[in-house]
Amino acid sequence: MKPVASQRTSDAAFPRGIARSAAHHALARPSRTAGSRGIRLILASTSPQRRRLLKTLGMPFRIVPPKVSENSSQRDIRRLVRELALKKARWVARSIGRRAGGPSAGCRSARHAAPAALDRIWVLGADTLVACLGKILAKPRNRRDSLRMLSILNGRWHRVYTGVALVHAASRRALRDVTLSRVKARRLSAAALESLAGKHLDNSGSYALQDRRDPFIEKVVGPVDNVIGLPMGCVRRLIRRAGELRIRDRK
Repeated sequence: MKPVASQRTSDAAFPRGIARSAAHHALARPSRTAGSRGIRLILASTSPQRRRLLKTLGMPFRIVPPKVSENSSQRDIRRLVRELALKKARWVARSIGRRAGGPSAGCRSARHAAPAALDRIWVLGADTLVACLGKILAKPRNRRDSLRMLSILNGRWHRVYTGVALVHAASRRALRDVTLSRVKARRLSAAALESLAGKHLDNSGSYALQDRRDPFIEKVVGPVDNVIGLPMGCVRRLIRRAGELRIRDRK
């Protein structure tokens, strides 16, 4: 899942402290750029691919890992990725709200009870899943599960869905959307599948388009960054709808 050249960034270019996960640091040690008033965006994900893609917006952000269960009884994949993305973003929004002395998770008057600092913060969550032959493929549990997924996808077209949610930390206002890409996997031999199994346990479908050494994917129809894990066209639309964050695209 390799982003186009304009989306590539080096780790050295990331703002100092970008990998700090504590919500306290997200509030207490904001990074600043011209025209910004401290951190305005928090990424609810530890994915290095999502971090690199989000960096192309040219706006400061922090990372706060969500601690949520991804189990769900929802079987509609569009609804499922939207639900999980929102769940991650809301968990982080509640977490930073508690640290800032804001409202509890059940408070209905969050907009009025939250500290002013929360009014400037939005949380971005995302979740990616793969669908093939009527099956929903998430992250493989182990090498055996990885081989099972690769065997299902082998030589077949499949669909990759990413749900994106943008949640206002103070009011808990939520904006959501889903992006779809169609992907064709190459047909590989059993031995080749065995060699790939277990290499990408952190990726839904157990493959990684951004890995040049991964020979599994032949063709993508739709946004490539969606297959990587964060459709930036969707992210930009949600940010513009929010109307309070400034995009400074880096070419």
